[in-house]
Amino acid sequence: MSTTDTSDTRQRDANEPGGTRGEPDNDTSGGLGEAGAQLSTAPREESPEAPLGGPRLGFFGWIRWFWRQLTSMRVALILLFLLSLGAIPGSLIPQNSANEMKVQAFKDAHETLTPIYEKLQLFDVYSSVWFSAIYILLFVSLIGCIVPRTWQFIGQLRGRPPGAPQRLTRLPAYTTWRTEADPEQVREAALGLLKSRRFRAHTVGDAVAAEKGYLREAGNLIFHVSLIVMLVAFAWGQLLKAEGGRLIVEGGGFSNTITAYDDFKSGSWFGMDDLPPFSFTLDKFTGTYERGGPEHGASRTFEAAVTYSEPGGPDKKDVIRVNQPLKVAGAKAYLISHGYAPVITVRDGRGKVVMSKAVPLLPIDNNITSTGAVKVMDGYRDKDGKREQLGFQAFFVPTFAGAGKGTMMSQFPALDFPVMALTGFHGDLRVDSGLPQNVYQLDTSKMKQFEVKGGTGKAQRLLPGETMTLPNGAGSVTFEKDIKEWASFQITEQPGQGLALTGALAAIAGLAGSLFIQRRRVWVRAVRGADGVTVVEMAGLGRSESARLPEELGELAATIHAQAPAVPETEATEATAASDTEAAKPGTSKPNAKVAAKPDASKPNAKVAAKPDASKPTAKPDDVKSASAKSAASEAAAPAAAESDAGKAAPAASTPAPSEPDVPDSASTTAEAAAEPAKAGEADK
Repeated sequence: MSTTDTSDTRQRDANEPGGTRGEPDNDTSGGLGEAGAQLSTAPREESPEAPLGGPRLGFFGWIRWFWRQLTSMRVALILLFLLSLGAIPGSLIPQNSANEMKVQAFKDAHETLTPIYEKLQLFDVYSSVWFSAIYILLFVSLIGCIVPRTWQFIGQLRGRPPGAPQRLTRLPAYTTWRTEADPEQVREAALGLLKSRRFRAHTVGDAVAAEKGYLREAGNLIFHVSLIVMLVAFAWGQLLKAEGGRLIVEGGGFSNTITAYDDFKSGSWFGMDDLPPFSFTLDKFTGTYERGGPEHGASRTFEAAVTYSEPGGPDKKDVIRVNQPLKVAGAKAYLISHGYAPVITVRDGRGKVVMSKAVPLLPIDNNITSTGAVKVMDGYRDKDGKREQLGFQAFFVPTFAGAGKGTMMSQFPALDFPVMALTGFHGDLRVDSGLPQNVYQLDTSKMKQFEVKGGTGKAQRLLPGETMTLPNGAGSVTFEKDIKEWASFQITEQPGQGLALTGALAAIAGLAGSLFIQRRRVWVRAVRGADGVTVVEMAGLGRSESARLPEELGELAATIHAQAPAVPETEATEATAASDTEAAKPGTSKPNAKVAAKPDASKPNAKVAAKPDASKPTAKPDDVKSASAKSAASEAAAPAAAESDAGKAAPAASTPAPSEPDVPDSASTTAEAAAEPAKAGEADK
């Protein structure tokens, strides 16, 4: 006979001290003692109920209390939530660390909010005091939680699974059957099976104890350790990072020094001497665009061919593409933007070339319509030999459109029909005023505009190779046919990125292990019964309820059942009858025998317990029944039978007792149900 039980482990029997049937058990291990403990390394929060007016906490007591609160899971989740909330203003409000010009524009547009934001450090969220405090507290909380759990887990790995509980029926998954195999053979078969299924198993007394799923706790610890690794990597990267931008025209170069950057920012612990020495030259920039279809004008190829070198090393060539940076000397050079740099030649009134260079212009739309400024600061003299400065506002389109409409615009980003319009000024550029200036803008406050012939009288359009003559013999400006392209690079050095990536991957792996691996314990008990037949019990306990645990226990029970099959129904019935005969003899009563007593004609009030029904098929090890129902049926059998015997005057031999419903089909349960009526008959006699 066999049954499998998946009842709640926290229900007490009606006759069990300290509880009533259906009342939840307050024991967190389900009353299983060591067997139900230490399935998790999660810290236990103890909250002893101290009486009012009890002893007060001293200085060290308050420190211990604060430490326990800080290292609790609840506080860690709160800190993580606060860190997420704190990152929101860093994403919505311009930050000084990202773009100071946007911050200044925001301040100019929001004069009322600016003082409040500055006091709350909302323009420097990630380096603010309050954000750093949350960051550090979360870091300490994770460490304080992980260290004790790690030692507990190591102790569990070095230990062995605990022995079987006294009553396996209280476990959430349970099965039992009777077999003729020796208990030692059953335990040996169970031990070999569990070890082959990668359980940590050993024999304790009359049972085999096994445990599996340690990777669940390992995954949990790996996840928390990975969070610390990522926090350390991010902090390390922010403190030691360095990044800057540089615009380079074709044929130009860059050397990794602080003065070579157009803009530069670094972390608090970064020193100027920490810049790795290297250099590179932009040989050629190539950009291609879609010329047909709905994506007309969309970019297809952005490539920057460069030649780079390190001190003492040979020159090497490489191609920088979008999201494919140049990696050299621990730094990375990213391609972030590009545009056109028309070559402009400026001559003075005597025909002397005072400037001839490619002037980069900044694009203002997707078709690379560009604007910029041409500044002649030194070397120019007017027709009278007087030193003066020149400035030109430039407007450039790579593919001209708008002829006859009085406007200029670009209809395609490639150099199909380039046109440039120049507006000239002379006077003081104010570059020596001590105030910073934008190299792409022209300060005309101390300058006068040239009146030119043709065009609008103020600006003149030029094709490649054409020249604009300045009035009054002031010179000329030539738009050369050679139009170069420029590319903007961002050079970054941020240590800890590899460590952060490793931590992120490990966190994902650890989280997956803690979610999908179930830690569980299995016990197999084999003891010889009073009738000489071996009783096999199997039970399982998991850290959390799962349908997989009963299925796995059923598979294990089926495998062991094949090696130690259950006693056939007919043999069990004969063994029960033989035991009943022995029990009916004077002086041979066995109060602990798990068999039913046969009727005795000399005892008129003796009641006959229902024998097992031979027509009922034998239950399989994976049949699921409720342990609480089984216990209730066996307890209810005795008082019901005694009450029936007391009200009957006819001998039991002539009036067969009706079979008792709801009694599990098991020889042991039948014996327990039959023992009480026999005792009641003796008392009536």
